Amino acid sequence: MLKKIEFASAGVLLVAVVVLVGVASIARAVGSPIIWSIEMAQLIFVWLCMLAADIAMQEDRHFGLQVLQDNISPKARDTVEIFNIVVIIGFLVFLLYYAWGNMILMHPRLVGATQIHASYIHASMVVGLSLLIRTMVFQLIGRIRSKGLF
Repeated sequence: MLKKIEFASAGVLLVAVVVLVGVASIARAVGSPIIWSIEMAQLIFVWLCMLAADIAMQEDRHFGLQVLQDNISPKARDTVEIFNIVVIIGFLVFLLYYAWGNMILMHPRLVGATQIHASYIHASMVVGLSLLIRTMVFQLIGRIRSKGLF
């Protein structure tokens, strides 16, 4: 169910950014630019990117290199795969720690014409990294169970 919510949210955000850019382009062409459109498009796009990264990771469609794994035995491949997931989880936790601090630091700053707190933009990293950590933990558990390690 969460995957459907993420996918629907990403779809809504994609439509929102396309509509916003389209309306802002038309408004600029007729001589009445929407001054806050760039800030809102950036905010929406950052959230869209984080949701899209998590959706791609859930479906194993994220960019990856298979050179090493294609040239080793199946047993070693399983070990490398699990090791890679553990490293990715560690890296995401490291990034989450600093993303949280950055979000807190950016709260007093206001963004351009919208005058919204910059922490709303930086919160996308916190939420996105948390979703990616959740996805990778579930993948780790699934791979360990499928390989019969536990």
